[in-house]
Amino acid sequence: MDVTISDNKLSVGLTSAGGSLTSLKLGGTEYLWQPDAAVWSGQAPICFPICGGLRDGRATTASGKKVELARHGFARKSEFALVASDETSATYRLESNPETLKQYPFPFRLDATYKVVGGKLTVSYAVTNTGDEDMPFFIGGHPGFACPVMESESYDDYLIRFEKPETSTLCRAVPSTGLIDVGTREDSPTAGTGELPLTHELFDFAEKIYDVLESRSATLVNRADDRGVRLEFADFDYLIVWSKPAGDFVAIEPWGGLSTCSDEDDVLEHKRGCIVAAPGQTVERSFTIEPF
Repeated sequence: MDVTISDNKLSVGLTSAGGSLTSLKLGGTEYLWQPDAAVWSGQAPICFPICGGLRDGRATTASGKKVELARHGFARKSEFALVASDETSATYRLESNPETLKQYPFPFRLDATYKVVGGKLTVSYAVTNTGDEDMPFFIGGHPGFACPVMESESYDDYLIRFEKPETSTLCRAVPSTGLIDVGTREDSPTAGTGELPLTHELFDFAEKIYDVLESRSATLVNRADDRGVRLEFADFDYLIVWSKPAGDFVAIEPWGGLSTCSDEDDVLEHKRGCIVAAPGQTVERSFTIEPF
């Protein structure tokens, strides 16, 4: 079921297909990427129960359970149920079922709640372990934004402005596998300025992976007129910036974990950022999106 929530300033479209965003309009201007199957058919998928990919799509847990998951997990391809909504908020729910248990043998409940207040959207994820043993998992967001926002603008009019300079080197993705080589690092493209100028060529090789991250906010902004969108993500340790060379969008992705890294084995709990929920425990993570 699709719904629209609004605070009479910001209007947000939502869908039960993936339990995620379809529109983000401020003053009638669309800030969310509108899907193009020839470029990227996604918009703002939820990454659960993993962020990124596993080596050969497989892992085991510390207790010996087998996990087989495609990149970013199954939430983005799942049908959620709308369990609550009013003018300014909505909650979509995904619960474990026979199909999810084949891939990820843990009972769970995932609630994705969207709330608009004062022109800002808060995206909250609540993951509950409904089983009787510890449950390892990861959670993350993957919002993609129109870039440029206006037809009269160009992609390279925009930059991403980080809260802090971000001088640390970045690890690199391996294009053939999507996994991460932490031993081969590249200089920060922000060059200590805290600003990442956007060009299509920036994504010729792969996404930019901020795995040693000081900032907890980042702003996509037109350098000429300060139009853009700000993300605040205090609950997340990693940020991915991704696009495609021909795509008029940029995804700014707050993640709680990463694809399997070159210095990691294939035990789920050994991966960076793994959360382990005890039976009956609910873990909450949130971030905000504010167009301006």
